Amino acid sequence: MIFSDEYFMKKALEQAQLAFEKNEVPVGAVVVCQNQIIARAYNLTETLNDVTAHAEMQAFTAAANFIGGKYLNECTLFVTLEPCVMCAGAAYWTQLARLVYGASDIKRGFSLQGKHLLHPKTEVVGGVLENECSSLVKEFFKHKR
Repeated sequence: MIFSDEYFMKKALEQAQLAFEKNEVPVGAVVVCQNQIIARAYNLTETLNDVTAHAEMQAFTAAANFIGGKYLNECTLFVTLEPCVMCAGAAYWTQLARLVYGASDIKRGFSLQGKHLLHPKTEVVGGVLENECSSLVKEFFKHKR
């Protein structure tokens, strides 16, 4: 069975919910290769006291460990929030095949700087389950402010 982008985004949303429950900014990610999830991650910046511990970075490390190599050129990253410039840069170096994100990040998203931050072969799909992804982030910050 071939799973849809929506199916995998729901799996990323499950990771975002775990972040929410740990008082982390609720961003979740999964890396998929050959229709199989090979990595699951969520933001750990507060837990690890590490500004680089974004969901995407955690997912890239886990996926690379799983496949035994640093290139994810046959993989898709599903992430609930548009990656920041740092994570887009890391995606570039992984040579990611596809990037699928849920909600746009109008303040810190990589697209503010341009798609050139990603590898030229990386296909980008945005807005998958956008409402569900953005509502979790909005709910989190509503309680913070």
